[in-house]
Amino acid sequence: MVGLTIVLLGCGGSSQSPALAGFINQTRHSDADLQAIWTEAQQSVAQQIDLNPLQQLSNNVSADMRPGDPRALSVEPHQLLVAAEADVSPEALFAATGEQRASPTGMIACPQPCNVRYATAYSFYQPELTKYASSWEFSGNNFDVILEYEFENHILNVLGYDMKWR
Repeated sequence: MVGLTIVLLGCGGSSQSPALAGFINQTRHSDADLQAIWTEAQQSVAQQIDLNPLQQLSNNVSADMRPGDPRALSVEPHQLLVAAEADVSPEALFAATGEQRASPTGMIACPQPCNVRYATAYSFYQPELTKYASSWEFSGNNFDVILEYEFENHILNVLGYDMKWR
C-alpha cells in the first residue's frame, strides 16, 4: 500500500465560494462517499504534511515532512470535478515507458504540467479536477487511498504549499 501511495502523484489558486461548494461527481460513488474521503484528506493534512513524495521516489532524497496545518479542516471542495479516465493500454504503456503491466494497467496519461507521464491519478487546480484510472473505481479501498492523496493535493494547493514534488 505504501508503494501505491507513492505512485499517487498529482500535478500542480482556487477560488473559494460557498455557492460553488461540493463536487461535480462523475464517479460511481455517492457525493457522501467523496465527502468522507475529503474529510480524511483534511485530517491527514491537519496532522502531518509530506511535501515531496515524488522527489523521494525519483531522486532517493529524504522526506520533506512538515507539521500538520489545522487550516486544512476548513478547506472544502468547490465544484471539484472527480471523474474516471480509461486506463492506458498495456501496449501504449510499454511503448512509452518500457513498463509491462497486465490489463487493466491502473495507469492513465498525466498531461502537462505533470511531473510524470503516467499515474494512477492526477489533479489540476484551474479548473479544479481530479482524474483517476477507471480500473481503481471498485478495487477494494485503493479508490479511497488514491482520491485521498489527490484531495490532499487540492487542500495543500488552497493553503499555498509548494506543489512541485506532490
